[in-house]
Amino acid sequence: MMACEWRTFSTDSETYTLEVFEETVGDEFEAMMFKENENIPAYIWTINYVIIVKSYSKVLTDISFEKIPRNPVCD
Repeated sequence: MMACEWRTFSTDSETYTLEVFEETVGDEFEAMMFKENENIPAYIWTINYVIIVKSYSKVLTDISFEKIPRNPVCD
């Protein structure tokens, strides 16, 4: 499900408000996508990136952000 307004989400170690997220990734939020029955988004779009939200622990709820440039410039 796509969401064009920020939805605060939490892991075991952090609560991600809009302000915390934008400070963490250094870019401005645009949209987020949640997979069915998930409380943490799978993808987040910012002005300059598509961010893949990855779980990296099976015991705890912890995530990492992988930033992929939206509009890479080729010379």
